[in-house]
Amino acid sequence: MIAAGLVSPRPAAPEVVRVEIDRRELILGGRAWGEAGAYEKLVGRVYFSFDPANPANAAIVDLGFAPHNGDGRIEAWAEFMVLQPADPARRRGVAWLEVSNRGGKASLRYFNRALRGALDPTRAEHFGDGLLFREGLTVIWVGWQWDVPDGEGLVRLHVPVARGPGGTPITGLVRSDWVVDEPVDVLPLAHRGHRTYPPADPTDSANVLTVRVGREGERRVVPRERWHFVARAEGIEMGRLTAVALEGGFEPGHIYELVYRAEDPRLVGLGLAVVRDMISYAKYDLDSEFPVHYGIAFGVSQTGRFLRHFLYQGFNVDEGGRTAFDGMLVHTAGAGRGSFNHRFAQPSRDAHRYSAFFYPTDLFPFTSRSERDPVTGMEDGLAADPDRRAHWPKVFYTNTGYEYWGRAAALIHTSPDGRSDVEPLEGERIYHLASGQHFVGPFPPRESPLGDDGAEFAATGREQADAGPPVFVGNPLDFLLTLRALAVRLVAWVADDEAPPPSRYPRLDRGELVPVEGLAFPRVPGVRVPRVAHVAYRADYGPRFRSEGIVDVQPPSLGPHFPVRVPQVDGLGNEMTGARSLELRVPVATYTPWSLRERPPTDELRDFVGLYVPLPFDAAQRARWHDPRPSLRELYGGLRGYMDAARRAASTLVDEGLLLPEDVEGALAAAEARWMWADQRRNR
Repeated sequence: MIAAGLVSPRPAAPEVVRVEIDRRELILGGRAWGEAGAYEKLVGRVYFSFDPANPANAAIVDLGFAPHNGDGRIEAWAEFMVLQPADPARRRGVAWLEVSNRGGKASLRYFNRALRGALDPTRAEHFGDGLLFREGLTVIWVGWQWDVPDGEGLVRLHVPVARGPGGTPITGLVRSDWVVDEPVDVLPLAHRGHRTYPPADPTDSANVLTVRVGREGERRVVPRERWHFVARAEGIEMGRLTAVALEGGFEPGHIYELVYRAEDPRLVGLGLAVVRDMISYAKYDLDSEFPVHYGIAFGVSQTGRFLRHFLYQGFNVDEGGRTAFDGMLVHTAGAGRGSFNHRFAQPSRDAHRYSAFFYPTDLFPFTSRSERDPVTGMEDGLAADPDRRAHWPKVFYTNTGYEYWGRAAALIHTSPDGRSDVEPLEGERIYHLASGQHFVGPFPPRESPLGDDGAEFAATGREQADAGPPVFVGNPLDFLLTLRALAVRLVAWVADDEAPPPSRYPRLDRGELVPVEGLAFPRVPGVRVPRVAHVAYRADYGPRFRSEGIVDVQPPSLGPHFPVRVPQVDGLGNEMTGARSLELRVPVATYTPWSLRERPPTDELRDFVGLYVPLPFDAAQRARWHDPRPSLRELYGGLRGYMDAARRAASTLVDEGLLLPEDVEGALAAAEARWMWADQRRNR
């Protein structure tokens, strides 16, 4: 271990006050990663200050109600981790700053093919094949989210509380909701184990619990004497009123929603400024411990939405008027932004078809170019403001098929009336990772009892008892191979001005985007096809929401929803356009990005997870299954014909910039494994 200490005594600007390094150590004993050589890991804390009068901070909600230091600035601090070439001469000068999803670290798993994720990576399996390191990148994580729970290795932002004149408490409405699938007596106020806002007064008449059946069902008020706030028996906030208990328990098959008055809002919007200032420190501070020339941001799911919010609210310009990020990879964000900068915001809250309902996630505008909403008359775009446009980075938007079904992704490239395509900006690319679910499921698919609906990072499988092919819950389409290639191309675009592959996404003018009822999915026995998809509403949170970031209406009043469009499929049921991976170019199965709930209501979508439906191996199996899809023997003849087709497809993917040459052999080995698995099961 290399000695730790206090660094950065004289920043070029006061946004980063100081950086404290607790640990500085060589990775894997100094193992070399190509031309970049050995890597080192820095772990510590970074301290920020913000000028409330600077125009770059004007969008931060409640900044004027934050406590000031002696210099009239507002302070916050965060945990951070940096991985960089140990030899400064070997550094490429490009930062890869991952905006941490709920305090975690995904980049090594997503891009380095790390077999195991780790919050504090130390072992070889935590670093994978080192793609990001072989590219010479400086990899950065910094806390931006105030409500991340305590946990070793999680990065969190520590922010002040907003107070009114004379230090008087600020109060406001907060909302929690739950889809109850199993009998339970107590429900947490927080989302996914995060920190939360306790009630200001448990007896306040503003505290109302309702129950309904269905997403848009009529709310019935639960009598106040039947429920009460309680302190959770376990968790991060022992002794505080952070849960609600109901006499007789919460009934499965229902949606419960609690609106209550809380006090002491955190300055949630400082998280946007922290991410901005961390990359500006790396780029512009002459004494930076991790100096770079270019900055690329990566966000996945929640933090992909964060980056869209970041751009829309103008945070890519720092207090010195300089551009923060030069590039962004916005992954699986769909059309969303999120609860990242309003009073009593809960950044972990999202929105799906059948969970986390009606939070301020899917809000107009959706496209970068300015569009007019024909219902409200509002005209806006993420990059509509000239100042924002002047500092717009080079952006890749990548969405799987799930985001079109579960995150309204078509809205990022269609008009608000759903009738015409909207082109991305010249400096943007849109890539549809066709037929993928929200994350890559396991292969072989698991033949075990179905897991809980809404389990974000675990997909399980089961076979249908009725006639027809096996239907596995959990889609193993490996879009990460495509994502690796795109990451390398984005770095080259930013650092070397090498043009990336053209956008690949479904379009209306080619008939590739259709209403849900227009999906031409084959009639495969045992496969239930959705009749619904997630929709974005014109939601009204009150008159002060857009102008001041204050929610006065909870739950929001819902206006008409924006039109839904989903990618059309081919004769096998696989999405027919986009960045189609090897699995779709030489298919052995149908990969759906959607699946339906097993628990009532069974006509609603399950969060995140799709299906894997193997093709019949031969004519006999096809007859047993009554399957309209062709068999593998009909498509390829045998393993040799299949592998020849796979090699040709892999070569084409490399030519298109959608597969790295170094990944070809692994992709072909995975293709062969898919065939052999099907062969072993052909008599079932």
